[in-house]
Amino acid sequence: MASSRFLYSFLSFFLATLATVKAASLPSKIYGVNLGSWLLIEPWMLPQEWLDMGGEQCNDCYACIASEFMFARAYPKTVDATLKKHWQTWFTQTDVDTLKAAGINTVRIPLGYWIIEPLVDRKIEWYAKGGILELRRGLKQLQAAGIAVILDHHALPGVQAINQQFAGRCTNSADFYTPYNYHRALIWTAVMTALTHLDPAFAPVAGIQAVNEPIMDSRQTPGYGDFQKNFVKVIRAVEQSLGIQVPGESSSLKFNYNTNNVTTAFADASASNIYNEEVRQVLRDMVPVFAQVALQIALESDGKKLNLQTTLKNREPIVTVQQDINWQNNNPPNPADAKIGPQIYDNHLYYSFGWVADANEEAYLKHVCNLDRIEKDAALGNSPLFFGEWAISTEFPATDAFLKKWADAQKYSYGKDAGWMFWNFKIEVSEKANGTARQWSYLEGLKRGYFTQDPSKYNDPNVCVPYINGGNGTVPTNSTSGVPTPTDTTTPLPTDGTATPAPTGTTTDTPAPTTDTATGTATTTGESTDKPATSTTGGSTDTKPSATSTDSAPATDATTKADEDSDTPQKLVRRHKRDRALHSLHNW
Repeated sequence: MASSRFLYSFLSFFLATLATVKAASLPSKIYGVNLGSWLLIEPWMLPQEWLDMGGEQCNDCYACIASEFMFARAYPKTVDATLKKHWQTWFTQTDVDTLKAAGINTVRIPLGYWIIEPLVDRKIEWYAKGGILELRRGLKQLQAAGIAVILDHHALPGVQAINQQFAGRCTNSADFYTPYNYHRALIWTAVMTALTHLDPAFAPVAGIQAVNEPIMDSRQTPGYGDFQKNFVKVIRAVEQSLGIQVPGESSSLKFNYNTNNVTTAFADASASNIYNEEVRQVLRDMVPVFAQVALQIALESDGKKLNLQTTLKNREPIVTVQQDINWQNNNPPNPADAKIGPQIYDNHLYYSFGWVADANEEAYLKHVCNLDRIEKDAALGNSPLFFGEWAISTEFPATDAFLKKWADAQKYSYGKDAGWMFWNFKIEVSEKANGTARQWSYLEGLKRGYFTQDPSKYNDPNVCVPYINGGNGTVPTNSTSGVPTPTDTTTPLPTDGTATPAPTGTTTDTPAPTTDTATGTATTTGESTDKPATSTTGGSTDTKPSATSTDSAPATDATTKADEDSDTPQKLVRRHKRDRALHSLHNW
């Protein structure tokens, strides 16, 4: 009750600042990057800094201090100060300025559930505190630069994927898929939604993503379809509680704009029969959590009374972001069924993990230039689609000349619908990193000329012409820029609540061999060969490497073969991940 009383008195003043909170929106075409390893560290991306901090490297990331969970457990007294230093130096105003100058209009920020600190069970979970303060700092800088933001729930309560640094904890047990942890994730969603609409620092936030890379085998993710639906319902319930209208939706809730009491609004919504019991319980449970977060970040107020009807009611709803249906196999739930209001879908594609195309330049370019993922997803209602993670990494030593083509070709295909976001904005440049930045850092690629300063343009506008329709195709060009203008095969970014009809049926339980027309190689349905295979013990194969020495080459057109026999910690981890994926592929 104390927290509720605090929230009542606090928000009575805080809501006066809402006149300055303007709802963000996603650009009609996304040219973006991920801010990976900022507020959620993946040690493979900064190996020397990780060791200097006191972390470790090992073959299996669960066996040593190779995740944020293990780091906080090993250094409970110093972890907050250590990570604060990292947060303040990994992503800075200089990075924001560089991204703005490079034409980047959107960033995706990977976050762990522990950034909302009251959700952490400190008896059995170890994570640093204070990340929410640095998130607000970064959001303010991005807002000033005019860059839109997607808040990506990258590491979920209980862990959504086994033995992955991106999950925050390396473990062989993925316990996210339980009612308890689904509930915690929904509280996280509710709090982030409230902050997005109530905290001026969150002004650039346009979207919130439900889950990053769940286990690919849907048989191992019980309840995930219901979670997808409740994720959207929670966001819309919080918005409707605040009087924010969702296109295509009518609500019996009437926010009393004269009370300035958001606590009452959430309580009223939790008692409404327009939501299911899980959503109502989330609204009840998020109130004390939100109160603690509000106190922690010390939200400012000018103390003036405000006509809330002109500030909240006219705000745009948040865009919900879902991993697309084809990420999973074995008759997965369709996230299109969860759509209420604006929703967009996220696809990830890395060629360097194999089983996408043969490991040579010709096969890579032929495959990506004829990529049909956007059309396949649209046929199942997963549109608009953006490619939220990709890199110019390869399975073979790549020349500078090829990497320019490889960047252009991927930009061409991924830009046909909503756009793309490169993984990652930066990678540590050090001897220990062994050249990883060359193919995984957007800013490094920009320096080397792989990427054009204007992300909408290309080094070679005709890069895909030799590979489309057997070399007889043409790439449409923009008459003013002379660069490829991919045809929009789906719908524009969501602006209303009209759902896209989804055909019945998804993937089959038993994959059947087919032939990939782009590569001529045998593939299977039910498990997209455009992404890594899934471990049969649960958890997705890591789509980002723990090392990329085999993907690296000197910054010249001369290539060198990586020394696969050298058992550096990074190569051992990478080999382990490939072995897991290969084991999974054989099980098909």
